[in-house]
Amino acid sequence: MSKETIELTRELTNIPSPTGDTSTIIDFIYNEMTSHGYEPTINNKGSLIITVPGKTLDKERFITAHIDTLGAMVRAIKPDGRLKLDLIGGFNFNAIEGEYCTIHTQENKTYTGTILMHQTSVHVYKDSGTAKRDQQNMEVRIDEKVSSKEDTENLGIQVGDFISFDPRTVVTPSGYIKSRHLDDKVSAAILMNFLINLKGTNQTLPYTTHFFFSNNEEIGYGGNSNISPNVVEYVAVDMGAMGDDQQTDEYTVSICVKDASGPYHLGLRNHFVSICKEKNIPYQLDIYPYYGSDASAAMRAGADVKHGLIGAGIESSHAYERTHKESIQSTEHLVSEYLFSSFS
Repeated sequence: MSKETIELTRELTNIPSPTGDTSTIIDFIYNEMTSHGYEPTINNKGSLIITVPGKTLDKERFITAHIDTLGAMVRAIKPDGRLKLDLIGGFNFNAIEGEYCTIHTQENKTYTGTILMHQTSVHVYKDSGTAKRDQQNMEVRIDEKVSSKEDTENLGIQVGDFISFDPRTVVTPSGYIKSRHLDDKVSAAILMNFLINLKGTNQTLPYTTHFFFSNNEEIGYGGNSNISPNVVEYVAVDMGAMGDDQQTDEYTVSICVKDASGPYHLGLRNHFVSICKEKNIPYQLDIYPYYGSDASAAMRAGADVKHGLIGAGIESSHAYERTHKESIQSTEHLVSEYLFSSFS
C-alpha cells in the first residue's frame, strides 16, 4: 500500500462532511480528480461520479465509497445558550461524549465547542455518572461568551445548523490509524488513489467502470438513481465491522457475506475469495448483523445487479475508530485485482 493512501485518508478525515453538508469534500474530490485528467460529474443529490471507459463497453461495473459521515444538527438553543443535538446517522450519544465539535452556520461562520453531559461536574451533580446519555441530557458547550438563548442567536447559530465532530486523526509508528470517520474515508482514499495510479500508468480496465462517491450512505441511500442499465456488478467498498463473534480484524480485508439486509451475491463473494487466494491477499469472511451499505440499498431499490461489499476492518465503528495499514493494504490490493479481473 502506498503512503499516499494514508495521507489522503488523513486529509479526507479532516474535511467536515456530515450527511447533508458534504459539498466541501465533494468539491475537494472533484478538483483532485480533475487535476489528474478525469471529468467528474456531480448529480442532483450532490454525489460525484467518474466513469472510466474500459475495453468492453456493453457490460459495466459500479464501485462506490461514501464520503458522508456521522454528525448532528442543532435541535434547540437552551435558555443558558447551550445547544441540544439531533443525531445524523446511526450511533449512540455516549460515542460522542467529551468530543470537540464545530458548529457550521448558514452564514458560513464556524464556532467550536464540546459535547458534554449537562450533569458533567461530579462536584455538583450526584447523578453525573448514571444519568442517561440522551438528547435531553447531552449538550454542546460553545466556546464563546454566551449565557442566554439570545447570546447564542446573536452569533448566527440557529436550529438546523450542522455540527461536525473533530476527527483527531493520528497515524502511529506501529501502523495504526486512529480517527473518527475512517468509515468510510479510508475507502474513498483507496478509490481515489486507484484512479490516480490508473491514470499514471495508462492502463485500461477490462470493463467500463463507474466510480461513485456517495454522500448519503449514513442515512440509508446512495447512488441507486445513477446505475447504468449496463451495470452487472455493484461493489460497495465500506468498513468491516469488528466485535464479538466477528471474524473481521484490523489486518485483513473483510468480505461481507450477509448484513441486516440479507446475503450478498454468492457468485461475487466467491470471486473475491478466489482473487484473495490466488494473489495471497489476507482476508476474512464475515456477517455484519446491524449494518447496511449502498450496495444493499441498491438491492432494495430494485437494481438488477450482483452486489458485493468489501472493506478494511474498523475497530469501534461509529465512535473513535481505528484500523491498521495492513488492512488498508489488503483492501487496496483486492480492489485493484478485482477491477482488472473478468466478471464473476
